[in-house]
Amino acid sequence: MSAEQIQAILQIAAQNPPPQPATPAQLRAWFDASNSQMPLAQGLPTQTLRIPNGAGGNMAAELLSTPQADPRKLVIYYHAGGFVFGSLTSHRALCSYLAQFCGARVLNVDYRLAPEHPAPAAHDDALAAYQWALDQGYAASAIALMGDSAGGNLALSTAVRARNLGLPLPAAIVALSPALDLASEGASHHTVDDPFITRELMGFFNAMYVPGGDVRSPKVTPFYSADLQGLPPVQLQVGNRERLRDDAMTMAARLKAAGVDADCTVWDGMVHCWQLFAPVLDEALASLEQAGRFIAAHQRTAPAEGAGT
Repeated sequence: MSAEQIQAILQIAAQNPPPQPATPAQLRAWFDASNSQMPLAQGLPTQTLRIPNGAGGNMAAELLSTPQADPRKLVIYYHAGGFVFGSLTSHRALCSYLAQFCGARVLNVDYRLAPEHPAPAAHDDALAAYQWALDQGYAASAIALMGDSAGGNLALSTAVRARNLGLPLPAAIVALSPALDLASEGASHHTVDDPFITRELMGFFNAMYVPGGDVRSPKVTPFYSADLQGLPPVQLQVGNRERLRDDAMTMAARLKAAGVDADCTVWDGMVHCWQLFAPVLDEALASLEQAGRFIAAHQRTAPAEGAGT
């Protein structure tokens, strides 16, 4: 483990805490500024798109691709941020390194945020991005869904909803530090001293995205009552210093019990969404490389006119 690297990152983060008190707009500006400092992977063309959202409008997205990427393969990436902040800017670097490892194009999706757009807006937009990819001609077997924290929730939820709607299922799902146990029932929510995710912050996210609603509802998380049978292979990754550690471990166990090919890697010494620190943290790059190998092993291409527009 790169103990010196993670310690240096935590020291820098401690010097740049989120503003308190803060409006959602102020938190968004802080989060984007904090994460936009990470250097991008070199030589990576980025295409800005407008794609349909889940409310009949449209949303921004970025398509990142290496020269070696198979244009028939796509990874749809849903960013972190508790459904309140996060953007194309905050996750551009992460997605650029993922593109280097997965051999596919990466679509970074700018879904609607709370409190302006409460539940299930983000979940509807996540599904709309998948439907867009199918409409563009990408074969479902060549699409992977991936995200970190709230985005990991969206990746798993989108697959469940796609199955329920009778849509063809994606080839694979990767959930990094997924935020699934929104009611904070797991032991790690009460025992792990998380340097980033506090109980108060979890409560804030819930109040913004599910105001007065049921945080256990399958509309906002597949963790409690969703039928998980028939889902594609799932890779979960989480750090052992995360409040959300048990979200991933419990979800992996439930997926396996439902007959899904699922695996959870618990990274020693890692904190919430450590992949955002690529390339300055060795484990961040190693995690994205592991995800990329998993995706590449499961994606299958088929002739599909129009893919790659």
